[in-house]
Amino acid sequence: MKSLKNKTVLITGASSGIGEATAKLFAQNGARLILIARRKNLLLKISKNLKSQFKTEIKTIQLDIRSYKKTASVINNLPEEWKKIDILVNNAGLSRGLNTVQNSKIIDWEEMIDTNIKGLLYLTRLILPDMIKRNSGHIVNLGSIAGHFTYPAGNVYSATKFFVNSFTQGLRMDLLGTNVRATSIDPGLVETEFSIVRYRGDKEKAKRPYEGMTPLFGKDVADTILFAVTRPLHVNIQELIVMPTAQASLWHVHREKK
Repeated sequence: MKSLKNKTVLITGASSGIGEATAKLFAQNGARLILIARRKNLLLKISKNLKSQFKTEIKTIQLDIRSYKKTASVINNLPEEWKKIDILVNNAGLSRGLNTVQNSKIIDWEEMIDTNIKGLLYLTRLILPDMIKRNSGHIVNLGSIAGHFTYPAGNVYSATKFFVNSFTQGLRMDLLGTNVRATSIDPGLVETEFSIVRYRGDKEKAKRPYEGMTPLFGKDVADTILFAVTRPLHVNIQELIVMPTAQASLWHVHREKK
């Protein structure tokens, strides 16, 4: 098992859910963290707690990764002691609405595409050249079971996750001959803020996907990320699909009757 001691890890979408859980687990294992998210107050709170618990170095950055100009400025102007990024966790992502194509809102499509696809591309393109130059690094892209099978009204969200799956496959081919690794982590049902964001704050609707079953939680996915990045250098976990025990596929979920 590779040590994360003093490794610099950049995590996007770090203010809640899988991102927050990954930050905590990596801090616990001795990593230095660059935490990126849009919500500055939550980032500062998480940073304060992790520094107190684990005495690790943390740099927080309020950033909307949908803007290439702003993202490039942040990455290109990192202080010298933070420039060497060993692990990039492209976790930021979201779903907006659950509508058929003919009834969808263009603004929802744009937000999903700009975050789930473009934001991931921007960070990867900005950080990867230095990893290749050092012949060392690991990129972890958070996909979804929806990147393997689509579902009714999941059209554009699912398409963005198919992109993550396909892009990560292509990335591995481009990196062949280097020691830079690339992994996609594709969870099933995970209870985070995902559904609250999808339904724009409607907490009743957001509860429904998890009713009658025990879903995954952010820390479960964080465990799989930790596993992938701590394998020996000659081992690359290309893809991990992780599901709750109560979920057999995108469409098959066992729910206890009330």
